[in-house]
Amino acid sequence: MNDQVSFGYEEVSPEEKTERVGAVFSSVAKKYDVMNDAMSGGMHRLWKDKFVRRVKPQPHEQILDMAGGTGDIAFRMAAHGAAITVSDINQDMLDVGIERAMDRGLDTLVWSRQNAEELSFPDRFFDAYTIAFGIRNVTRIDRALAEAHRVLKRGGRFFCLEFSTTEWPGFKEAYDLYSHKLVPRIGGAIAGDPDSYRYLIESIRRFPTMPEFEGKIRQAGFVRTRVEPILGGLVAIHSGWKI
Repeated sequence: MNDQVSFGYEEVSPEEKTERVGAVFSSVAKKYDVMNDAMSGGMHRLWKDKFVRRVKPQPHEQILDMAGGTGDIAFRMAAHGAAITVSDINQDMLDVGIERAMDRGLDTLVWSRQNAEELSFPDRFFDAYTIAFGIRNVTRIDRALAEAHRVLKRGGRFFCLEFSTTEWPGFKEAYDLYSHKLVPRIGGAIAGDPDSYRYLIESIRRFPTMPEFEGKIRQAGFVRTRVEPILGGLVAIHSGWKI
């Protein structure tokens, strides 16, 4: 049985992928937010704003923000009064988020190192589960989706923001050229790490299409699944409900 998984364009063992993805994010943690601005022209901020508007966090709700490392999504949701648990498999990313929260005087967040495939939280604990630009780096996506379903209460909602493949003609070719040729150079100039950013771009290319990923969300038990493409599917908001 072939138990290989993709690490960018390479095929590696699941254990090696987990280890190498960890090394990527440890390497880029301190420059992660600066690089997001550089790579997206600041658009990632607008995408995240829209994402949180779709989640509609409410006061007193318990929300798990998985792969939430540096706190970008958590800070936005906490502003609505929800109780946010920020989880990430990478302690370096969490440390950056904790430092940013302290700078903001925000002490209401819970920070918890977690593997998305094996969460330590009890069943039916959270009102919502969010994951932004993180699920494509999970070694076994199906397990992460099953865990998301498990920890949600009945009536709970799942929201995922992730890169996909734009279907706009012309723009797709231009973006492919930009991402493969320029992003690693930007990563080298700003973060001193072109290889990590080369992996991040390759991981986008290997991620399932929007319909395929929606199918995986349904297979995990979610209903009323929906995909909202942004920029023709360059980025997409996926959602589903647990009943």
